[in-house]
Amino acid sequence: MVQSKQGYVPSENFPARLHEQLEHQNIGGTELPAYNLLETDHLIDSANSTPQDWMAIANLLSEHWHKFDGFVVLHGTDTMAYTASALSFILGEIDKPVILTGSQIPLAKVRNDALSNLIISMMLAANYNIPEVCIYFNGKLVRGNRSTKLKSMQLDAFHSPNFPDLATVGIDVDVQQNLLLPASKPEFKNYHFDAQAVAIAPMYPGVPASTVDAILGSGKVRALILQTYGVGNPPDANKALMQRLAKANKDDIIIVNLSQCLMGGVFQGSYATGETLNRIGIIGGADLTLEAAFAKLHFLLASGHSSADIKQLMPSPLRGECR
Repeated sequence: MVQSKQGYVPSENFPARLHEQLEHQNIGGTELPAYNLLETDHLIDSANSTPQDWMAIANLLSEHWHKFDGFVVLHGTDTMAYTASALSFILGEIDKPVILTGSQIPLAKVRNDALSNLIISMMLAANYNIPEVCIYFNGKLVRGNRSTKLKSMQLDAFHSPNFPDLATVGIDVDVQQNLLLPASKPEFKNYHFDAQAVAIAPMYPGVPASTVDAILGSGKVRALILQTYGVGNPPDANKALMQRLAKANKDDIIIVNLSQCLMGGVFQGSYATGETLNRIGIIGGADLTLEAAFAKLHFLLASGHSSADIKQLMPSPLRGECR
């Protein structure tokens, strides 16, 4: 990102700016692992990312997979957790690190967190056996599909609310090898993602059934994430809303219940309100983050799974995304 009259915008020629920063900090030679920097033809603000962009990144990684020991994906912070989650499912079992990183203050600024995040991500990717998709930010390496952006204005922007950090970086690098997924030779596949296939409906006091009706009105939504209260409690006294959700389920729309709480998860049926969702066929989403649930639904739909299969797979871990 560079400054413009409209605010920060994406800009080409990142390699030159990186080289300038490295020279300014007198970093080079044997201090950094050997690397190659690939800049995509189409640069976007990550707020404009779509599911198709996930596949474009995955294809770029698979194309170069056998040339490098590890990969660092530079990505805007706004949707980084969505992309990291999606890549974990698209790439599947892997045998090399894929580390997403970025910054809260762009590299173009003299005071920034970009250079440190990038350098440490490169060192982790080159020197450590971390065979999964991760996010590195501000001294912490977290599982990509367990991550969420917690803070908009602080440098420690990312958090893994329901799973321990995979590594911490201070004076020493402390990698929790016991937490890492096992390495396996990847089998890359191509998926077609329909951006309209998955929608999100947050619950709030007084939410009308017409809100869900409007979300589903296009007829193109195949899966709906319901964000309820606490351990998965909806406003079940809202009969019109419950009837609309029941109809959606009968219409073969997959509905997954997530908690609005950042930490913890869904225990659907702990309260009578949550039991209502059990009765109408809505699936509890365990402790999935919103980003992981969204990406996982897209992935399972793009993989051609039936609705019945997806309902079974959502609360079960594919790549360590839930308990």
